[in-house]
Amino acid sequence: MIEFIDGLALKKMFIAAAVSLDAYKEEINELNVFPVPDGDTGSNMSMTISSAMTELQKSEPDSVTKTADIAAGALLRGARGNSGVILSLLFRGFAKSVKEKKTINAAEMAVAFHEGVSTAYKAVMKPAEGTILTVSRLAADAACEAAENEDDIEKVMQHMIAVGEEALADTVNQNPVLKKAGVIDAGGKGYLIIIEAMLASLQGKEFAAPEVKAVQEVKEKADFSDFDTEDIKFAYCTEFIIGRENDKDPQLLREFLDKLGDSIVVVDDDEIIKVHVHNNCPGVVITEALTYGHIVTVKIENMKLQHTEVMEMQDAAPAEEPVAEPEKAIGVVVVCAGEGLEAMFKDLGADGVISGGQTMNPSTEDILKEINRTPAETVFVLPNNKNIVLAAGQCVGMSEKNVVVIPTHTVPQGVTALLALDPDGEVEANEAAMNEVLETVHTVTLTYAARNSNFDGFEIAEGDYLAMIENKLLTAGTDLATVEKAMGDTLAQFEPELVSVYYGEDVNEEQAQELADVLQECMPDAEVTVIPGGQPVYYYIISAE
Repeated sequence: MIEFIDGLALKKMFIAAAVSLDAYKEEINELNVFPVPDGDTGSNMSMTISSAMTELQKSEPDSVTKTADIAAGALLRGARGNSGVILSLLFRGFAKSVKEKKTINAAEMAVAFHEGVSTAYKAVMKPAEGTILTVSRLAADAACEAAENEDDIEKVMQHMIAVGEEALADTVNQNPVLKKAGVIDAGGKGYLIIIEAMLASLQGKEFAAPEVKAVQEVKEKADFSDFDTEDIKFAYCTEFIIGRENDKDPQLLREFLDKLGDSIVVVDDDEIIKVHVHNNCPGVVITEALTYGHIVTVKIENMKLQHTEVMEMQDAAPAEEPVAEPEKAIGVVVVCAGEGLEAMFKDLGADGVISGGQTMNPSTEDILKEINRTPAETVFVLPNNKNIVLAAGQCVGMSEKNVVVIPTHTVPQGVTALLALDPDGEVEANEAAMNEVLETVHTVTLTYAARNSNFDGFEIAEGDYLAMIENKLLTAGTDLATVEKAMGDTLAQFEPELVSVYYGEDVNEEQAQELADVLQECMPDAEVTVIPGGQPVYYYIISAE
């Protein structure tokens, strides 16, 4: 019989939950009904709770309060995507409920879970049933009911999980989209995996969590002054991914790199080559790599400079990043992915650009850092993705600055909102104007299916073209010309004056112009402009105003 949970036990429960969720994240991702490649529920929830594990592994909390506070703070700052933010809210409420408690019993634990649900429901503007909210609410209700007559925490959690599983199974009937696809809710599944892992930890089952290394084999911590900077033979750590464009053997690249450096890792498949190498001539490395295909990502770090900086800072206590002093009344922070889009937003007056979007939802902390760097009294935030709006909203009240989030769901909405901003105007008037113009722009995007799916009446196969309007499926198929014509006909219904075609990293200007010609035929009175966006995932983002 388990009557109490203390701080150490709760710490182990959180770590077990993070490890278990990481193991099941791909299974959860597969439950995502919409087949567009994105951050995915399982990945977002896993990254969010992993932030709690990382912080807890650095501490030895002596009370439930301390453990819950550390976890809640890390979850909030590490929250990614809507599912991650809701998860952080569930445990923020939990933490509030166990304030000033060294241990908690079954009844107190049940109340804490229930308070977490209340916190999440209050924060979500339009709570939808058949989601993680439903599963967590019914599971918490069951825990409270069981705790009225039961002191054994193990039995209370078992009842909580049993009812939660029933609720999860019923999500397919509560959500029309899930019902059509015949699957359960991904977020609800992730939540139950967390609770099940927490119970298993309480029962004494071991979870192989990765340790945060304090490095104590010989010393209490590593001393970088044990060797000189000049002892570093190869100065540059070079990492990159190449998109393969020919059949050139990657083994030749391995042999080439072996003559230039060490710590060489070359991993390849049919589509990409991923490389890590320490060397003294990164330009030569990149030039050779380009003979295999185009650069997808690249990172070059000077290890000698890093070593010098580490030695200088080793004895210094880590300082919080300073908040920029206001130099003006209003500033703007935007979220987008792609060099072209980033440059465009900066040209339009954005102070800060956070790299992120469908494939990488920035965390609340990522957004908060950029807000604090902005030298303005009020900072407007344009998330430009519906899955980032909630994370951005958590920054309100977390900064010394006045933060206003404009709920832009697409890049074109962000552009239109930014153009409506009057830097010399009042905050309230700007907020109203920016929200008002969101309805004046329509967005169509073209991407590909990441998995087979049956969605909204379409039989979708992996690799099919997917066209969407306002984040809803417009059409799908294997014939690009047919899909592009459908996009043009749909946009023509709005009788737009201006159409902008932002083309992504996998499309060239010539291909983009061919699409623009199709759109011009469908909308002969509109001005059609082609703009390099450089965005991943989406071949095109098209706005019509």
